[in-house]
Amino acid sequence: MSIQHTAVAKPNRIRWWIAALLFASTVINYIDRQSLSVLAPFLKTDFHWTNQQFAWIIISFRLAYALGQALTGRLLDRIGTRDGLTLSVAWYSIAAMLTPFATGLRSLCAFRFLLGAGESGNWPGATKAVSEWFPRAERGLAVAFFDSGSAVGAAIAPILVLSLHRAFGSWRPAMAIPGLLGIVWLIAWRRFYRAPEIPVEPDDDRLDLQRTRWRDLLRLPHTWGIILGRALTDPVWFFVTDWFAIYLVAKGIRLEQGVLAFWIPFVAADAGNFLGGGISGWLIRGGWSPLRARKAVILVCGIGMALLAPTVLTSNLFALAALFSISTCAYAAWSTMALTLPSDLYPQGAVASVSGLGGAGAGLGTIASTYLIGWTTDHYSFEPVLIVASLIPLLATAIVFLLVRQPR
Repeated sequence: MSIQHTAVAKPNRIRWWIAALLFASTVINYIDRQSLSVLAPFLKTDFHWTNQQFAWIIISFRLAYALGQALTGRLLDRIGTRDGLTLSVAWYSIAAMLTPFATGLRSLCAFRFLLGAGESGNWPGATKAVSEWFPRAERGLAVAFFDSGSAVGAAIAPILVLSLHRAFGSWRPAMAIPGLLGIVWLIAWRRFYRAPEIPVEPDDDRLDLQRTRWRDLLRLPHTWGIILGRALTDPVWFFVTDWFAIYLVAKGIRLEQGVLAFWIPFVAADAGNFLGGGISGWLIRGGWSPLRARKAVILVCGIGMALLAPTVLTSNLFALAALFSISTCAYAAWSTMALTLPSDLYPQGAVASVSGLGGAGAGLGTIASTYLIGWTTDHYSFEPVLIVASLIPLLATAIVFLLVRQPR
């Protein structure tokens, strides 16, 4: 059944068909990117890389991802959600399928850079699609739905990628084959998605912007609150996704044993997406303003992320998984609110741009943290990393409360 062009015909069914497509794109996005972290122990052994050398591969992806989010966000606001996400998914799927041609550190860095450039359009595009189709009381849940695909993809990746590695005896097919999933997704996306002809809600109570250029958006404290908030919290999530397997090995846990608990923090993150979106939507329906409801979730979850620090006190696999799970659950709810804020505060023509700027800030923060994690763990241990990762989200929460205020 094709999705019709108007939001008035079976609107709820249409909206959730769209949300399902956005969820699927996020799952595929994360399977492609997580293939590296899952295969990291094998790659480090084969190529004799240190943690700091491995960090350069992650940084290559993050650099393209950070710069790309700002650029693709702007592009999406100009060419539209349908064409923008088509370009993004086609790009990163092809990049994933080309990765087996890498022969060493530099070439793998180059292919991961291309992958990051393509994947950078996913979140600005999904955020814009949600703002086009969903009313505010439902946006938190819709963002949670598509964003939860990151946790699902990260949980599926170890099983899928390690199975492919065992089947083929090489990391190359294990990185390339998941890229085919994006090509299948493109067929469904091009067939079903259309922007609604009638806005679901007016822009009357959003920021009044005559222009939506970057320099105009960057003059607003709201924009900087979103950028800095994400720049300080996203590194916590990417520490888990990029370094969790290596951290377990550093704790003396065999990778084969660690796979048993590897998925638990990602499932907890999935639950956190829906808790954040569901609770904020429930508060809005109860009479709270959207911004007040989002901030309430941000406050509680900023505190919840501090539970990474106690992991330095244990080497028990399931105790580690439990503490990481509480933190990733809190992070996911916090992140869902941060991703929803642009659609609450900005007019339609600026939503993807602001989302992209927030993603660029998150990417730059993650690049800096990735380098510091590699250097710190090579020279000291993971303990300082985990303590800092517990404190930084509290600063991010304070910044959001200070800079992101209700438009007048």
